[in-house]
This record gives sequence, structure tokens and C-alpha cells, in this order.
Amino acid sequence: MNEYFRSLDRRQFLRGAGVALALPTLSSLGKSVSAAKKDAQPRKRLACFYFPDGVPMPLAEDPAHKDWLWFPHGSGKDYTFTKCLEPLEPLRDELTIFSGLSHPAARSIHGHSNADQFLTGASTGGAGEYQNSMSLDQVVAAHIGDQTRISSLVLSTDGGTGTPRGAHTLSFSRNGRAIPAEHRPKQIFDKLFVKNSQNAAKRLAITESALDDLLADAQSLRKKLSKTDQKTLDEYLQSVRDTEIKVEKSKRWMSIPLPQVDVDHLKLDITPSDPREYLETMFELIYLAFKTDSTRVVTYQLGRENGIGVSDYLARAVGFHLTHQLSHETKNPGGWENFGKYCRFLSEEFGKFAAKLKATPEAGQEGNMLDNTMLLFGSASSAFHLSRNYPLLLAGGKNMGLKHGHYLNFAGSNPQGGPWSGGREPWQQEISHEDIPLSNLYVTMLKRLGIETNRFSDSTGVIAEV
Repeated sequence: MNEYFRSLDRRQFLRGAGVALALPTLSSLGKSVSAAKKDAQPRKRLACFYFPDGVPMPLAEDPAHKDWLWFPHGSGKDYTFTKCLEPLEPLRDELTIFSGLSHPAARSIHGHSNADQFLTGASTGGAGEYQNSMSLDQVVAAHIGDQTRISSLVLSTDGGTGTPRGAHTLSFSRNGRAIPAEHRPKQIFDKLFVKNSQNAAKRLAITESALDDLLADAQSLRKKLSKTDQKTLDEYLQSVRDTEIKVEKSKRWMSIPLPQVDVDHLKLDITPSDPREYLETMFELIYLAFKTDSTRVVTYQLGRENGIGVSDYLARAVGFHLTHQLSHETKNPGGWENFGKYCRFLSEEFGKFAAKLKATPEAGQEGNMLDNTMLLFGSASSAFHLSRNYPLLLAGGKNMGLKHGHYLNFAGSNPQGGPWSGGREPWQQEISHEDIPLSNLYVTMLKRLGIETNRFSDSTGVIAEV
């Protein structure tokens, strides 16, 4: 093998003036495929996604229960998706849905205070002194983060850290400090693909595409690759260019002022399609970060609780005004359906991301990228402001030993729900069912990721069914 390939394999970048493009794994640049399969350390990835405001929970006697309850009907392998999760039907054998899990320290806390502890399980409380603990993703990053250029990628739609009990980030350091989340697709793109040099910003400002400076090198490289790797490189370059176009389109959406309900009718600089484009772009950037092995750990908080932040506009992707209002209007005619349509939209976008991982072979390893990627998708409240029975699903990770294709219904046949029409809210009502600690699932996930531990937060064991 010549020195050019040795150098390229070590760096795994194409470089131009002010731009560095991370490459996917290409077997032609290193050992043979068979040797790579034998010698390479198996890649294991984790991505955690959080959505706020809970989910539709119409009671069994409500006609909307059949179609718009978030949780499936049935249990085990014999279950039926409702319209909320129906877009995930093609991935049925790649995921597990859970009910009856929650963090014990949060079960009597208002649901809008609990995004902070979704990945930590800490007793952050509803008021007063505040102390968080290390989040699940950072535990994983501490073990495998040194294997990639970026130890973990922390993202949210609103960006930054937010406030105590009003987090804009899912990630917390070893001492419980909030890790700021990035929300600008252009900055995320630059972090993945733009070399840190003084003239990088200037170069990108005057060039039509960040890839233009790299195409000559890419074509030269292509001639020396196998046919399989040529196809991989071509598909990857097209994917990066398509994502860059989406990034440019989404920049306008991120300039929207923060939601102010009383003057919202004056905000005429947004179209309903922009939020969907933004969400698709964020998922695409996560896909590229994984494909280039730039990181193996990602968190993405889709929205902040309590309708604060630009994320409250995401419901405009499906024709509604503000997201948070949907959870308050379920008592109105068609309210469950409206809320359910928004949840279905989130399922669609998550499903497209998971399906893309499944459709991408894992270079140098058995299976596809989804087989080596664990995806957690959920919220820290279910019914109206209720911090119990979290809506959760876990997808992927088959090469890590995860067993899928079932609905693990630990909540029983009559979980709390129904619209709120005044009086005591569900979170203030007496606990009628003892949930399993969500941290039991986290211990299970850590073990599957190769991290030997028997404890996380307030765990009491593992969930053997997965």
C-alpha cells in the first residue's frame, strides 16, 4: 500500500482550502474486508431523543382511544400500533415499546420539570435547590468517546442549556452540570466538515458549496477504490451535498423569534414546511456524524417543556399553531386527534432516520448501521403533566444482543389518562400503579454497549426481556 493510502486511512479526511470532509469507512484504504471484520473493534453507538409535553392518553371509553392512544393495543408480540406510532410499522422487528417505566424521584413532580432528569434519574425536584447527576450518554461517552473525533454530539432544537427544570439539553457532566446543546445546523455541519482555520468561514462565505474544493481530490481518490467503495463514496458525497442544501434552507427557520402567544399572529416570516425541513436536517446531520464515525454518542432534545422556545413552532409542520397548546386542548372536539397527528409526525421523522440507518451497510462489520446503533426515543411525561408511565421505545442494537418485536406493557390494562378539565392535575393525584425504574432499562442498555455495571441512579436490576 502506498504512503498516500496510509496517510489517508489514518486521517480519514479529504481536505481542501479551509474545509475538511470526514470520510466513511472504506475498506480499500486499509486491510481487506475479511481482515477488517476479524480485527476491527465492533462499533457501538447510542442516540437518545426526547420530545416534550407528553402524549395522547384518551381513556378506554373514549372513541379516540382506538386510533389516538400513543401506546399500542395488546402486549408482547401480539400488539397493534395506533395512528400515533403507525409510521414505525416497517420497523416493527427492530424496536421495542415500553409502558410502565419512570424515574421514582420524579413521579410526583409536574411533568414540565422533568426533561432535566430524563437521562440522569436524579432527584432534581420541582422547586428549591437543584442538583443533577451524570447523564446516560456521558457515561457511555466516558467509555467510548476517545474512539472518535467528537466524544459526544449534544443537540437540541432550542440550543444552549436552558434553566434548571427547564433544560434545553439532555446531557449532564460527571458533576451534574448541563452541557450546552448546539441547535444551528450550519454550525453542526461546520463542526463535522469544516477545518478549524482562520480563513474557513471566509472560504465558506464565498464558495457555492463547501464540497467544491474537495471534488478534485475525491475524483482522484475514487479511481483507486474498489467498485463497492466507489459506490459508497459517491452515495456519501451526494448525501453530504444534499444535507448542505438543507442546512442552507433551515438557516431561515432558526431566525424566528421566540414564541410569544399573544403576538404570534404578527410573525409572518415562517411557513408550515420549515419546521419539518429543520427536523429532517438535524436527523440527517446525526446520520452523517455516525456514518463518518465522527462520534458514536448523540443526544437530541426535540423541544423544551412548557411551550418555551422556538421548538414550540414544530407543530406547524403538520398545520397547527403551537405544539404545547395541543396537549392542553384534548378536551376540545378533535383534540386527541390533533395532538396525535403531531406525535405521528415525530414518529415519521424518527422512523425515516432509523430506516436510513437500517438501509446502510456497516462497513467492515456484519449487518447494517442500525444493528450497531441503539436508539432511545421518548418523553418524561405521558398523560397531561403526568411524570409516570413514560412513553418510550428502544430501537436497533441487534448486534449488541437486543431482542425486539414486542410491546412490554408494564403499566397494566388501565393506565392513568383522559383530558384535564380543571381541578387537581394527574401529577398531583395519588399514585395508583408502581412503575419500574427507568434506570433498570439504562443498566440493560449500558451492559449491551459493553459497559460493565450493575447500577445507574436508582436502578434495582435489569430488564431481561430486551
